[in-house]
Amino acid sequence: MRVGTIVWGLVLAAVGGLILVVQLTGVRLDTAMVLLGLLIGAGAALVIGGLLAVLGHRRTP
Repeated sequence: MRVGTIVWGLVLAAVGGLILVVQLTGVRLDTAMVLLGLLIGAGAALVIGGLLAVLGHRRTP
């Protein structure tokens, strides 16, 4: 599996979960802050996953 596929799957699951929570509880969220947090988290996960993949390939003979 590719790191990007996993990360974007997690982002979509988080968005779905947030929508569900908002609809069930009526909690109001700041949309811009939620999207900013998701993008920062996804970007960090992609960078870290890419680095781990590169380091993993270098260690195998």
